[in-house]
Amino acid sequence: MKKVLIMMAFIFLVSIPVSLMAMPTIYPAGTTVYNPEKCWNGFTVLSVLPHHDTYLIDMNGNEVHKWKDSTGMPARVYPGGHLMASTRYWSKGRQDHKTLQLKDFNNNIIWEFRKWEEVPADPGEPESSPGNMWIARQHHDYQIAGNPVGYYAPGMEPTPGKGKVLILGHTVYNQPEINKNLSIIDDVLYEVTQEGKIVWTWKAGEHFKEYGFDADAIEAMQGIKQSRGGSIDWWHQNSASYLGPNKWYNQGDERFHPDNIILDSRNANVICIISKKTGKVVWKCGPNYDKEPDKNLGWIIGLHHAHMIPKGLPGEGNILIYDNGGFAGYGKPNPMAPSGSNIVKRDYSRVIEFDPITKTIVWEYSPKFLRYFSWDNFRQYSPYISAAQRLSNGNTMITEGGMGRVFEVTAKGELVWEFVSPYVGVEGPPSSAPVHMSYRAYRVPYKWVPQLKKPQEIPVVPPKYGQFKIPAGGSWEGVDAVRPWVAVPKGKGTGKKGAGKKGAGKKGAQ
Repeated sequence: MKKVLIMMAFIFLVSIPVSLMAMPTIYPAGTTVYNPEKCWNGFTVLSVLPHHDTYLIDMNGNEVHKWKDSTGMPARVYPGGHLMASTRYWSKGRQDHKTLQLKDFNNNIIWEFRKWEEVPADPGEPESSPGNMWIARQHHDYQIAGNPVGYYAPGMEPTPGKGKVLILGHTVYNQPEINKNLSIIDDVLYEVTQEGKIVWTWKAGEHFKEYGFDADAIEAMQGIKQSRGGSIDWWHQNSASYLGPNKWYNQGDERFHPDNIILDSRNANVICIISKKTGKVVWKCGPNYDKEPDKNLGWIIGLHHAHMIPKGLPGEGNILIYDNGGFAGYGKPNPMAPSGSNIVKRDYSRVIEFDPITKTIVWEYSPKFLRYFSWDNFRQYSPYISAAQRLSNGNTMITEGGMGRVFEVTAKGELVWEFVSPYVGVEGPPSSAPVHMSYRAYRVPYKWVPQLKKPQEIPVVPPKYGQFKIPAGGSWEGVDAVRPWVAVPKGKGTGKKGAGKKGAGKKGAQ
């Protein structure tokens, strides 16, 4: 009886943070904090879910451009005002996009690829053979030539429309080492030329023995009896990027060859580097973090966007990840994970930068770093999607994807820019709560979009706690663009144009 009571108390304590994670129904949207002098200023690309368009905003949160029918998973803007993004999901897939497209500023298609696999056709789609269609099955990531990670780094400009494209996709097949009864939805990398020829492929499931799963983890995977669609999403990779030029390779470490690829598994808590030449895993973290040197990092759970900070940026050569928390991992069953799946849980997120040689953290943005009281750790939490980008001035832009919050912090942790997505959609039945997720945002230099003039950079000073109040009978038609917490009483709205001009005055810049 005593053991039962102790276990019940343990479960109660672990579950308390979950019960505290209620969010307010109304809160400001748009840019809520902005210090132009401390930011790395530019345009920000928003990969908004579940929208089907891609948005470009300025530092004050104004929408300055939109590409229609371009889903961001992720969306990237390249020099010349080009956009790379995907078309809509295949209805029978698992986050599988039909086509990867390169568009110009005016939304014209310059290049596209979809001939990876033939699958059952969606209604209205062109058929490649009776009842079938070609699709790219692209999901979560891709890279183009000229830049290893897809965001700005000095001297490494992406070259849209030139060279090979690395695509993260899906394929389904049987892999008895993972599960003898069900097929797997496997993550595959493939490179395609501008002419549409596939010249290199790699499958995660073919390297199952190289990830370091113990007997308990393998037993847990084998024990999965059913899955949505009849196939197991066992790995769930969400990033893939080249290492690019780096100091480790220059020092003679072949594991970090510039052509090698770093990737991560959200479901297995693994980060690894594969040899482009052999396909083998040459470096990894996880799947367990209870032994040195991985123990230095603490448990990495359900992560996203693992990549090497590119040459020319502060921290170059280190690994940067968004460590989501939530639940993930395979292993020995426990009271919180009786099947052996999702064996580790954590109700907060952190961004960590670490040395890949020593596996020690050199910078982090986390509840610990921010000195939160332990019960408040959930205040920094996105258990899915999300990302981090290192900027040229040493700041880091973080996408807290679940709440559609994108923000920029200094190396010392000072918040210098914050944006909350106003783009609301609904997933699920009509009764579902509105969502405004942002899969992954990117900051790009103004010069990469020459079609637009450099916008004004007006400081946004947030109110003190308690000042943001909604007046009874108020109207939000005349909201001040720089002080979004200022509501204009109904009937006295100044209109959008007037509000914008007023917001640019002295009071707004204090």
